[in-house]
Amino acid sequence: MIPRSLFDSDHEMFRDSVRRYIASEIMPVYRDWEHAGVVPRDAWAKAGTAGLLCCSVPEAYGGAGGDFRYGAIVIEEMARAGATAPTFYLHSEIISPYFVNHGTEEQKRRWLPRMVGGEAIVAVAMSEPSGGSDLQNIKTQAIRDGDDYVINGQKVFITNGITADVIVLACKTDPSVGARGVSLILVEADRAGLSRGKPLEKIGSKAQDTAELFFNDVRVPATNLLGAEGKGFYILMTELAQERLVQAIRAVAAAEAAIEWTIDYAQSRKMFGQTLADFQNTQFKLAELHAATLSQRVFVDRCIELHLNGELSSADAAVAKMVTTELQGRVMDECLQLFGGWGYMTEYPIARAFVDARLTRIGGGSIEVMKQIIWRSIVS
Repeated sequence: MIPRSLFDSDHEMFRDSVRRYIASEIMPVYRDWEHAGVVPRDAWAKAGTAGLLCCSVPEAYGGAGGDFRYGAIVIEEMARAGATAPTFYLHSEIISPYFVNHGTEEQKRRWLPRMVGGEAIVAVAMSEPSGGSDLQNIKTQAIRDGDDYVINGQKVFITNGITADVIVLACKTDPSVGARGVSLILVEADRAGLSRGKPLEKIGSKAQDTAELFFNDVRVPATNLLGAEGKGFYILMTELAQERLVQAIRAVAAAEAAIEWTIDYAQSRKMFGQTLADFQNTQFKLAELHAATLSQRVFVDRCIELHLNGELSSADAAVAKMVTTELQGRVMDECLQLFGGWGYMTEYPIARAFVDARLTRIGGGSIEVMKQIIWRSIVS
């Protein structure tokens, strides 16, 4: 195994505490969360108290002021434990940067301390029924009316849509100018005219609440604008690089975990007078998967280093997201096959990881969108 040089001793101490917390506070009740279809609010508060949320938020706003590596550790350890559905990573590493990097001082002071503590849960609403990844052509509109915006439209596949206290809404403030008319507006969940559909039933990520959101003449003050009007598409593109890196980190950690589970199972499973691990086919399969995953681990660590230095391009983030999530799907499929019939039983983590993995090739931009981004970068 190639040693990792990305993390220092402080990071590894934090990793130990995160691993212990997940083992004692999350895994014993994780199946209950899956059956309920939601992570309880008190679990968010406990995670906040334990320091698992919004690790990079500056101290001035209640955070620890750590670098991105602390958040990456939480992502890795959750994936390694098989707890892939709780959306701490979305709240912490995907949405909180919108507030930190683009929010007003009042917005930061109002929301960030509560996000750090798990008292306020956030969602980002981009996808619409008419097109998931086509952010330039969103239909939801926010029209200025005096000191307010009046919002009408519909969003779908919104993670944390049921539990969110505030939603970062991508909408059109000027429908006539395409991407230059996209803005981001904060919508508190208790605003009149905002309604949530029933929780969407998914094939995987069972503990993750996902919903449709409906906006019917929802009125919010103009001070809820996040960043400048008409700059929403630019902000989204700026922050999507980190979102795609997050997906890559999750994918590699989940693949590593699946391989470890399968090695342990293969060494104990008796078959035809020997263990499953004694068969050359098993050895070769797992050797191939290990080699491919190790290669992607080194690549993703390098991407994290680039991101820490502000040098990770959107195209390279797209590459990381594409190759790691495709590998994750392959690893889950081949590892489940080695489990045989038991791999199809949800009491085994490989079964849940198999269905959860299918989302990663869609979320944060589909694989096909990643290919378009990569193609444009290599021919420009």
